[in-house]
Amino acid sequence: MVLYFLNFKYVFEINVPLKQISYYKIGGKAKYFFEAKDVDGLIKAVLKARKIKAPIFVLAGGTNVLISEEGFNGLIIKNSIRQPGDFGAGMLMADLVDYAVDKNFSGLEWAGGLPGTLGGAIRGNAGAFGKEIKDIIDEVVSLDIFSKNPKIIRRKIKDCGFEYRSSIFKKKKGVEIILEASLKLIKDDKKEIEARTKQNINYRLRNHPMEYPSLGSTFKNVPLTLINADNKLIYADIKKGKIPIKNDPFPVVPVAYLISEAGLKGISCGGAMISPKHPNFIVNVLNATADDVKNLIQLAKKEVKKKFGVEIFEEIEYLN
Repeated sequence: MVLYFLNFKYVFEINVPLKQISYYKIGGKAKYFFEAKDVDGLIKAVLKARKIKAPIFVLAGGTNVLISEEGFNGLIIKNSIRQPGDFGAGMLMADLVDYAVDKNFSGLEWAGGLPGTLGGAIRGNAGAFGKEIKDIIDEVVSLDIFSKNPKIIRRKIKDCGFEYRSSIFKKKKGVEIILEASLKLIKDDKKEIEARTKQNINYRLRNHPMEYPSLGSTFKNVPLTLINADNKLIYADIKKGKIPIKNDPFPVVPVAYLISEAGLKGISCGGAMISPKHPNFIVNVLNATADDVKNLIQLAKKEVKKKFGVEIFEEIEYLN
């Protein structure tokens, strides 16, 4: 069943199971669902949601959002805008990486094998191998959906508020929807670009549990600047080089190491499991529920705090 509007050109679908859309294969139903493939449709969907007083949540690739079994009693907008010109926010990162390789553009090799969309990557300032999406952003175009009349906003990189796994768009919590971005890529030798990209793809295949649905890294790594001499459980061992440090893109203690040392590799709850392959991934091995995942998240936070005196914070988001 669908809800028709605007001369049948655009429709809201009703009671859509979000587990079919979520990368995690977890979640209840959306009361209304709309896939936006152009800005015109997106604006009309926003205005229609306002008219029927439905709350709005924007879903990109669904690779970083844990959706509850209760679903969402409002409108889920899936951003699939891929217009020509600048890069559309709905463009899959895999397609963007392929495009860069094909056109001899360097700057995206770190994203080889990264799931999700460009819009989601910008919103969370995605990164890997010491690089972040902010490193190649020139300008981001977004739609302010809470102004009286939805308006287009253009921001140069200095105004995007990029921080570690965050941006102004994430902090605004759905006030703006990313539409497109201009990227700063540089020409390089195609074979070298391709080799670096494949190296990162192969690393992910070897070290990440790609065989199961997940949301990628569950927790943010712990910046070294947050650990000082007051934390006697870990500070001395860091100074002695007993605890690994990596650049992400600044010095951090890998959360995967902390979770592993807390003895949680392979621990399961219901159908969810802390991956023994990479313990910062909580994988859906057997029809897991959102509560299964939440229980493991709370367990990891509790045990890491008890063993190391360090608080860890989610990189994923919740849709309750």
